[in-house]
Amino acid sequence: MKQPSKVAKSAKAASRPNARLPAKDLAQVRAITATANARTSSKALLLSGSNAAAAAESIARELRRDLFRVDLAAVVSRSIGETQKNIDRLFAEAEANDAILLFDEADALLGRRSEVRDAHDRYANIEIGYLLQRIEEHRSLVLLVSKPKLTLPVALQRRFSIYRFPPAD
Repeated sequence: MKQPSKVAKSAKAASRPNARLPAKDLAQVRAITATANARTSSKALLLSGSNAAAAAESIARELRRDLFRVDLAAVVSRSIGETQKNIDRLFAEAEANDAILLFDEADALLGRRSEVRDAHDRYANIEIGYLLQRIEEHRSLVLLVSKPKLTLPVALQRRFSIYRFPPAD
């Protein structure tokens, strides 16, 4: 297996113990992984909460798959069209390695869609739209981790299966 590029760094999820998650969270992780490979609809999971990052690592460990943590700073470019090329490379690399993609701090990413005031806003919205399209087309699992109280527009909520860590009672 080749090493991930600069846009995705291997998180080495398999080497970390499960002890960081409470039993309730581990039970939810196991329920997610039990259905992850059988999913035909949404393969994008939005994990929110204080234990979401640890849950993402546990999901990769349970599925015995590499976890590529996406470096958004390396993906986004000022050059028009370059961000889309970086996104394409990222997804191609994940597919070639049968790896799970992890977008940490997804609230910053998903909150970037804005009202168009100038050309920069327009291209930023196009890039986010392109990323969301690639997530939907991707054949493998994509995990997005966000802060505990992320509020998404309804249009975005339909694109993801949303899980909270710790789970609500």
